[in-house]
Amino acid sequence: MVEVLLDENDSLDWALKKFRRKVKQSGLFKDMKKRRFYEKPSQARNRKKAAARRRRARRAQGFGR
Repeated sequence: MVEVLLDENDSLDWALKKFRRKVKQSGLFKDMKKRRFYEKPSQARNRKKAAARRRRARRAQGFGR
């Protein structure tokens, strides 16, 4: 869970900026986008296989050191 603590002197703009940065770093936003629509199990398997293929190809070319 992402949480930003404020003092009385802190501005709302600063807090919002800090909150957005923490959400982005935690990966929560990416997860929300991924779960926005239902993904069939077969589509999830195909997506994972494609990602593994890309990783293997990248390592074979020497970029994944």
